[in-house]
Amino acid sequence: MKFKIPQLFTIEKLREEILTLARKNKCVQLARIRLSVFRGHGSLYENDKDKEPQYIIECWLLNELVNNLNENGFIIDIYPIAKKSTDIFSNLKTANFLPYAMAALYAKENKLNECLVLNTAGNIADATISNLFIIKDQMILTSALSQGCVNGVMRRNIIESGLPIKETIITEEDLLLADEVFLTNAISGIRWVKQFRDKTYNNDETVKIYDRIIKNSQ
Repeated sequence: MKFKIPQLFTIEKLREEILTLARKNKCVQLARIRLSVFRGHGSLYENDKDKEPQYIIECWLLNELVNNLNENGFIIDIYPIAKKSTDIFSNLKTANFLPYAMAALYAKENKLNECLVLNTAGNIADATISNLFIIKDQMILTSALSQGCVNGVMRRNIIESGLPIKETIITEEDLLLADEVFLTNAISGIRWVKQFRDKTYNNDETVKIYDRIIKNSQ
């Protein structure tokens, strides 16, 4: 982002400010924290002062049940109207989330729990607020970063867990052939998918992954 980073803008400073806000909002044990970082005053032709990062920290109390595995499997589909580009910015979580916002509205209008977003090649990038994982023949597959997915925190945790995982290209056909499907994000952890169009899934392996990654860490 070509920020001019001040010496006081450190991980330690941010951590203390986040904890201070969490204490003030009485949610130290379980909270959702949003850290938004932006350039100066938003001018495209800024002076040196405007190159310094500005930031906002927000904090909300979370329900203690948020990380429980969903009892009712999600029903999902693919957002058919717009596609996501695959470039150096695709893996970042930014405020430029118009395709995700519209896909979320499409999901609500069509009584879906979540909607998948395609990249410009027609492969699956991710979902509106989640990363996608499928299980086929005991192998776990997820969209590679080259496919334009957001490099999510929970996605990285699962990839680094030691499970047999392959980052690859995932297509609509792969979804229809999968044994199981689940979605991940940092807040809700793992959500298992029950249905994609006329295809239904069980969650036997997903439960094992949930127990290993989420339940045992609580």
